Amino acid sequence: MKRAFILFVSVLGMITVARAQQAVEQDAAAKTTENCAKLPLLEKEVEAQANRLSDWPELSRYREANRQVSAPAKDEPRVVFMGDSITDGWQQPRFGGFFPGKAYLDRGISGQTTPQMLLRFRPDVIDLQPRVVVILAGTNDIAGNTGPMTLEETEGYLASMSELAHAHGIRVVLSSVMPVSDLTTAEGKKIIQTVNRPPEKIVAVNEWMKNYAAEHGDVYLDYFLTMADAKGFLKSELTNDGLHPNAAGYTMMAPLAEKAIVDALAKKP
Repeated sequence: MKRAFILFVSVLGMITVARAQQAVEQDAAAKTTENCAKLPLLEKEVEAQANRLSDWPELSRYREANRQVSAPAKDEPRVVFMGDSITDGWQQPRFGGFFPGKAYLDRGISGQTTPQMLLRFRPDVIDLQPRVVVILAGTNDIAGNTGPMTLEETEGYLASMSELAHAHGIRVVLSSVMPVSDLTTAEGKKIIQTVNRPPEKIVAVNEWMKNYAAEHGDVYLDYFLTMADAKGFLKSELTNDGLHPNAAGYTMMAPLAEKAIVDALAKKP
């Protein structure tokens, strides 16, 4: 009887070990399958990072488009918009297109910071010979897209772009950093923007920009004042993610930009 019990316990232990081993093997197989499914995404991310390292300011983005741009006609009021995703997205048809019929060129690149824009300022602005450049930048500096930056560093890069433009007879419009907001989508997803882009930092950069423009003959384009609610957050009806304008947002921005351009053209280069 005792031997039978010992045999039973031994067999039970072997079964338990076998089941545990089987579970481990199944878990490993599941993880392997999961990793294989993620492999294309990882490869895409690695490729994106490699491209970023080889062309950090993304000079290649508009290189061919710039080659296709001829010198402006004598009376052509050419304008270049330099910026990040908010400028970049303005080209999309779902937002109404980018100033149809106007001699305006969009040179926005999603995710960019002011040091990246400064590096491509010559090919994407100066070499296109515009009368006016509209600069919208700074939100990604605050978010640390290319590493931690102080507000003073952002201000320095903006000042450098303004100085380069003036040195080549180009009038400057400095656009305020847009307000942001936290929201909940219709699907119940919470989107938090104010952590990476604290409103007080946005207000501080905008105050500096307004003063700098007044002191250096630039035009200050105040998107913030019109697009922020009473609490200083981006109005909910103007965005779908609390950061980027939607079609209604761009519709509100367009006449503000047009007026700033008219004001800039009235200034001496």
